[in-house]
Amino acid sequence: MYTSIDIDFDVYKEITIRRKGPDVTENDVLREEFGLEPKKGAIKHTNGTQASPGVPWVSKGVTFPHGTDFRAEYGGQAYYARVDNGALVYDGKRYTSPSPAAIAVTGSSTNGWIFWECKKPGNSGWTLIDELRKN
Repeated sequence: MYTSIDIDFDVYKEITIRRKGPDVTENDVLREEFGLEPKKGAIKHTNGTQASPGVPWVSKGVTFPHGTDFRAEYGGQAYYARVDNGALVYDGKRYTSPSPAAIAVTGSSTNGWIFWECKKPGNSGWTLIDELRKN
């Protein structure tokens, strides 16, 4: 038997951006967040997290795996993007550099490396992407 639950729009957005592809359901996202085993047939990484097939995005020597989540705050609002098969996708458009995606949010010249934070698949915390260039 299935039960429905009421969630607010912010929770729905978070679940949606954590989907690592069209074949990943909201239930799959919640199972991963709660530390539950993936459904039968799901591929797992050696570290125990569910694998996300797809091409990583590489920019300025930094590799972002397919499914990496991006977020930024601008004008009191949160904005989200995701790495999808070799590009950063924001608002349905594909970008090969973080700055044009940041400009799409702000409408003016913006350094995307200090604008966006990311959370790679399997990680629980957010990191300013500029910090990844320094490592």
